[in-house]
Amino acid sequence: MSEQPEYQLKRTVVLVGMMGSGKTAIGRAVASRLGVQFVDSDGAIEEAAALSIAEIFERDGEAFFRKRETEVLRRLLSGKPGIVSTGGGAFMSAENREAIAQMGIALWLDADLSTLWDRVRHKDTRPLLRTENPRQTLAGIFGERRPVYAMAGLRLPIRRDASIEETTQGVIDLLASAPDLLETT
Repeated sequence: MSEQPEYQLKRTVVLVGMMGSGKTAIGRAVASRLGVQFVDSDGAIEEAAALSIAEIFERDGEAFFRKRETEVLRRLLSGKPGIVSTGGGAFMSAENREAIAQMGIALWLDADLSTLWDRVRHKDTRPLLRTENPRQTLAGIFGERRPVYAMAGLRLPIRRDASIEETTQGVIDLLASAPDLLETT
């Protein structure tokens, strides 16, 4: 692989999808391949608040968190083109969807429920899954969010057995096929 990226990113790509769909891992890999900045919006919120997402939810509630999420997302979209991963609920906000559509493009990492459950069931960092039946909770969130994620400008089906490298290449191929996103250098 050469030192110079093959493409120049023209607009910020915002990765959306369910918890466990790979937004952070894939986002980092895509940003590295394209030679652009990667930012995890949840990480940016945690850094600004000096608290974890779970602590923010517990201390200030989801509404407070969602407001900070929108502020951070707008700030990230107004910078140089890069890759942004969002929390699973960020795209549920019409305000966030509109900002992404105006200043970047949303790319939905579409993983099935079984894959998502396999990836998140042993993690205790998911505040929305701190319920009596986390699998049922995940299924409910999945059913509620899929129609909204379907509004994203781009969609990449996630294969359960795909490596990070294979999925990263799938994202790059998808971006290259979309108008005005990647320019060949």
